[in-house]
Amino acid sequence: MSKRDYYEVLGVGKSASKDEIKKAYRKLSKKYHPDINKEAGADEKFKEVKEAYETLSDDQKRAHYDQFGHTDPNQGFGGGDFGGFGFDDIFSSIFGGGARRRDPNAPRQGADLQYTMTLSFEEAAFGKETTIEIPREETCETCSGSGAKPGTKPETCSHCGGSGQLNMEQSTPFGKVVNRRVCHYCNGTGKQIKHKCSTCGGTGKVKKRKKINVTIPAGVDDGQQLRVAGQGEPGINGGPSGDLFVVFRVQEHEFFERDGDDIYCEMPLTFAQAALGDEIEVPTLHGKVKLKVPAGTQTGTKFRLKGKGVANVRGYGQGDQHIVVRVVTPTNLTENQKNILREFAEVSGNMPDEQEMSFFDKVKRAFKGD
Repeated sequence: MSKRDYYEVLGVGKSASKDEIKKAYRKLSKKYHPDINKEAGADEKFKEVKEAYETLSDDQKRAHYDQFGHTDPNQGFGGGDFGGFGFDDIFSSIFGGGARRRDPNAPRQGADLQYTMTLSFEEAAFGKETTIEIPREETCETCSGSGAKPGTKPETCSHCGGSGQLNMEQSTPFGKVVNRRVCHYCNGTGKQIKHKCSTCGGTGKVKKRKKINVTIPAGVDDGQQLRVAGQGEPGINGGPSGDLFVVFRVQEHEFFERDGDDIYCEMPLTFAQAALGDEIEVPTLHGKVKLKVPAGTQTGTKFRLKGKGVANVRGYGQGDQHIVVRVVTPTNLTENQKNILREFAEVSGNMPDEQEMSFFDKVKRAFKGD
């Protein structure tokens, strides 16, 4: 099945800015995240959205995609089929005397690993230290990684002579060329194991669960990742280990919303508070703070609490908290309260509408967290 256009996946135009692409990704990733959406196919849609964002959020990858789309320009030559040979293979065979040989026994870095970690809104804001457990391959202690039964050693591959590669002749539009491929008898190692280690089955590695201490910096956001150097798969032939990448999934908060390092929330005001002014308590991630509301404040008025947002994950200061006030009228008024409001309406020439008080509930719960 052909891939969908990345811009179509995110629902943005080809001229979309980085901020527009990021907002579209955050909205869709939350919609289809497998921890939230249990519908069939949500997981595949989440992966599709993630793949589109990873390409379009990177300037170099985006430019490449805009030029070539999903097609890899390095595959084939002029759209022709050369029997599994790419142009680089043919060019190398004609002008370079064959593909460059790689020592099969040279040290190589191990594979990288990825671990997805779910964080609460507060954990992402303040960071924490935790221990995770990941399955990964470890060097077999029985054979010390050789894959051979103790007391024996791997032998030179009789098919490739220890080179790890086989010469293959192929007819092409340029004539016959010889191309080198990885020896499938020894998988490019140049060695064969006749007497395999009973513990690892000749692979030289065994699967184990490894506990790793991870320090999560304050200010991480949804979709960001942390690199833990050297905690990936072990290296090959004495090479360095790969890295572990911890990808963060941040849960939504009932009262707060986050945009970058800034926090946004709504605060309810009674009609009297808005008309006469008041000093109210506002919940923040850092505890309750006092906020003076001037008389005559209207619904939608914005206030800013400097430095009450989230710490920048790279250490560049602290975000702010932005408050939007919303004037609400309580229900279940007593007859005396209604009469007072009717008198006020007669004097002012306006009749107030009664609104629901459910908005207060979320604010009360936000205070309970302190």
